[in-house]
Amino acid sequence: MEKAILGTKIGMTQIFGEGGVVIPVTVVMAGPCVVTQKKTVETDGYEAVQVGFGDVKEKHLNKPQLGHFKKADTANKKYVREFRLDDCESLNVGDEIKVDIFAAGDKVDVSGISKGKGFAGPMKHGLHRGPMTHGSKSKRVSGSMGMCSNPGRVFKGKVLPGHMGVQKVTVQNLEVVKIDAEQNLILVKGAIPGNKGGLVTIRNSVKA
Repeated sequence: MEKAILGTKIGMTQIFGEGGVVIPVTVVMAGPCVVTQKKTVETDGYEAVQVGFGDVKEKHLNKPQLGHFKKADTANKKYVREFRLDDCESLNVGDEIKVDIFAAGDKVDVSGISKGKGFAGPMKHGLHRGPMTHGSKSKRVSGSMGMCSNPGRVFKGKVLPGHMGVQKVTVQNLEVVKIDAEQNLILVKGAIPGNKGGLVTIRNSVKA
């Protein structure tokens, strides 16, 4: 069954499994998420639920956002995302999605915004360096990157120096190690993308 929840990354730690095995885990404060809108085939052409996560003060939202939450009769939320779940019919506006929809041993995909690394030059950004001999004057510069007379241009999409990081990254097939329903915590084995406090999306794995 399709399951998904929003959360914030707390950080990494380690716990001890059976036989004293050390397991590196990432702690995520997931949910509770509230359903702010329900989309149906009749009105929108597809079935989905829109969920909100993280309380926010009214002054940080604009009038359309305030009106949207007022119409749903829910608290103001900082993050709003849409999920196409299998059980959309069973969910209604105002219902809560909590971390206990997952269980230890589940396989999940975690998506987040990767850490920013500032401006990266040609070497760090993946371009080849020049020869490192004594007479070379292009040791750590990109050099020519076109081609001969045909087609004689640089193709679109070529990796060039520029902003590195701050991209959506998904790590697939991670294992849920432990669930703490009282504190809304989920412990995922391994590392997940993003800074501490960053928004992450946890959903059941497509490869499980």
